[in-house]
Amino acid sequence: MKMHFSALPVFLLVLLVASTTTGDATKMMSVQVKQGEVRATPYFLGKIVATLSYGDRVEILGSKDSWFRVSPQGKGATGWMHASALSEKRIVLKAGGKDAQVAASGGELALAGKGFNADVEAEFKARNRNIDFSWVDRMQTMKVPPDRIAAFLQEGGLVPAQGGGK
Repeated sequence: MKMHFSALPVFLLVLLVASTTTGDATKMMSVQVKQGEVRATPYFLGKIVATLSYGDRVEILGSKDSWFRVSPQGKGATGWMHASALSEKRIVLKAGGKDAQVAASGGELALAGKGFNADVEAEFKARNRNIDFSWVDRMQTMKVPPDRIAAFLQEGGLVPAQGGGK
């Protein structure tokens, strides 16, 4: 005896299984630098649309090369952040809890974001006593506004790769 069955139930079953297995969990990351800049475009000269702090959480919406398209939790703006500013680890800073007892200072956070800590810096300075580190400290405090960078590029006839200033 020949069996006949409709393809519709099989199709619906396959569709149901596919819809329940493709829903990936939202990927979240933490800002691992003192100040992370969210940019309008995935380029270092892209317009800054938001600035996030160490430990802030972002939802990953997509990626392009070494850049992630992000949506900061509770901050409304979406944009692009470089992978070097983000960590898959959850960074927790709580005042008054046990985290506060081991909390790092702002300077320690900045160093940690660069792969340094106070011990590493002290050891390097001890081995390189002839270097004047006051210039390094001064350079770290310098901030060049994006409009000054754009003017510098324009005056020099330089065009950023990938159209950065958009």
